[in-house]
Amino acid sequence: MSFWAIYAALALVIFGAMTCLWLLSLRIHNAGIVDVFWGIGFVMVVWGAFLLSGDEFVPRKLLIGSLVTVWGLRLAMHILIRNWGKPEDFRYAAWREAAGRSWWCRSYFKVFLLQGLILLLVAAPLLDVQSRAAASPLTGLDWVAVLLWLIGFVFEAGGDWQLLRFKSNPANRGEVLQSGFWRYTRHPNYFGDALQWWAFYLIALAGGGWWTLFSPVLMTYLLVQVSGVAMLEKSLREAKPQYRQYIERTSPFFPWFPKR
Repeated sequence: MSFWAIYAALALVIFGAMTCLWLLSLRIHNAGIVDVFWGIGFVMVVWGAFLLSGDEFVPRKLLIGSLVTVWGLRLAMHILIRNWGKPEDFRYAAWREAAGRSWWCRSYFKVFLLQGLILLLVAAPLLDVQSRAAASPLTGLDWVAVLLWLIGFVFEAGGDWQLLRFKSNPANRGEVLQSGFWRYTRHPNYFGDALQWWAFYLIALAGGGWWTLFSPVLMTYLLVQVSGVAMLEKSLREAKPQYRQYIERTSPFFPWFPKR
């Protein structure tokens, strides 16, 4: 199948899955379940494209599929554990309150279909790799991408683990984590996430998918300016006064040594 035929088929799958999740969210009154599906959705897309391409088991296709699977399943499991038994995420709770009775309808477009659309846009490098019929052998650029992915994975998974452990201690309630990865960047998990998407792009680039550059650019923008750093820091400034001192000392995104 061609790239666009695979893209169209997987778009139907993702929007079908998002519709089912939306219906479930109406029943349990929690739109936050869409965050758990985020990583799983990319795993579905990368292997769905592999199967639909009908091509043989080639190294680059298996490489990107494996890396996306490790990234996506770890992220989904982390969010599931973090949110289990807790109220709806503050972002969705605020939107629910603002929308009132119309939230049941608005949530379908504002949360589920929108995330489905973003998922399909960001997944372009994954689909490009899996849809290419003539697969070239792995190059040095692929191995640079693997190294970049590994660094990003360590930052994201390590940062998430440190924060989860920090919050599990009642003595840290109201405090700000300022050790480990969090000593060098205020958002090691978001930095690591962005780095892994640049690695996915490099793998696509090695196979000729240069045009998918918009994917890591969009992902980085979303993490920094929309749903990640900007939104979280706004709430933390209001909730934790000491966070302002943390801001003065610590790099916002890219890791660097803290200021005195």
